[in-house]
Amino acid sequence: MATSMNRKSKTHKFGGLICTSHEFEVPLDYANPNRAQISLFVREVISAEHSENAENMPVLLFLQGGPGFGADRPESASGWMKRALKTHRVMLIDERGTGLSNAVTHETLATLANATMQAEYLKFFRADNIVRDCEMVRKALLGEKKWTVLGQSYGGFCATTYLSFAPEGLAGAIMTGGLPPLVNCPDDVYRATYKMTIEKNKIFYDQFPDDVKKVRKIVDCLYGEKVLLPTGEILSPSRFLQLGLNFGFNSAGRSMTTIHYMMENAFVQTSAQPKLSYQFLRNVESMNPFNTNPIYALLHESIYCQKQASDWSAERMVQDFQEFSHDHDPVCFTGETIYPFMFDEYECLKPLKEAAQILAEFKDWPALYDIEVLKSNSVPCSATIYYNDLYVDRVLAEETGKTICGAKYWITNEYEHDGIREDGEKILDRLLEMLG
Repeated sequence: MATSMNRKSKTHKFGGLICTSHEFEVPLDYANPNRAQISLFVREVISAEHSENAENMPVLLFLQGGPGFGADRPESASGWMKRALKTHRVMLIDERGTGLSNAVTHETLATLANATMQAEYLKFFRADNIVRDCEMVRKALLGEKKWTVLGQSYGGFCATTYLSFAPEGLAGAIMTGGLPPLVNCPDDVYRATYKMTIEKNKIFYDQFPDDVKKVRKIVDCLYGEKVLLPTGEILSPSRFLQLGLNFGFNSAGRSMTTIHYMMENAFVQTSAQPKLSYQFLRNVESMNPFNTNPIYALLHESIYCQKQASDWSAERMVQDFQEFSHDHDPVCFTGETIYPFMFDEYECLKPLKEAAQILAEFKDWPALYDIEVLKSNSVPCSATIYYNDLYVDRVLAEETGKTICGAKYWITNEYEHDGIREDGEKILDRLLEMLG
């Protein structure tokens, strides 16, 4: 197997933290380790007050949500990290294809000769290989010492894959809003999350009833004329309605309230007639991450696939819900769903359209979970299940919690999906206590 030797280490001290960066070379394909190597970045964080004893502290590995997003960039000991650093060394890994770990972007994918090669490359960026990376890093940094994994959202999916295929590396597993549905394709997932998205729309319009007319006016405007975003991209009704992706958050800047405030100044009065304002268009442009984080679009449906193709599941399933028709009253925003139109409208996704189609048709995705291993699990596990989660269906999450032997889970309606960002210190403290 190719080497996992540490290439570089750099240490920075700020905000009461000591951060050491580690870089590794790991195989792109662990089954063919000599085929190609990719870089992997890990940031180790300790509290300055524990610097002399850090080597003796237990280690907490944080896996970020997504897929396709790099790890947190800490500035101080706050939120969940404040609690973690009281008792642990923290490892923040940029999962492969994100952050400083050979980031996948439209620029980097353009270096591959064609769409087939792009798709073949991207097949190695799911949870199974993320777990293999984690194990290589653990052995390189800790030897045979085990660590506890904290997985937020998709990070919890990865943690469950970890429990399935490399439980010997884990002292414990904590999942926040991340007990994955143990399915073989996304259809059942979207049937459930579309229903929750409809509920979130009802909540939105109950809170802001005047927005029923505002949203209709915006959608009618986008149907009636060609509207360009500041980037030069077309703003279609479908792209505008993807702002509902934020309906499952409470964090500042990403919530229903954020979308409501955006629409307060959606139109500006010109000498001729009202038109959508630059400020509004700029805000719409910045709210969704698909241009900057293409893995989120390219691989999102595949995170549910085991030996089956996704076949554009969200696009197929939406046909069962007339509420998402644009002539429905009120107009419904969509949620965390990926559609073919995005590869015609998002500038950085356009050159990846053919690769996206190949991935949607691919049937031979390897297994992400081993149900029998999970049923006989012996690793201590604790988790939050958010009752009204827009992104991870509560019922499917509960089924997973019951499948993982010994798992303890806390069902709460006190938080939304981003509870760990809103009240991370309290949530992590409780989950660590549940872990035992």
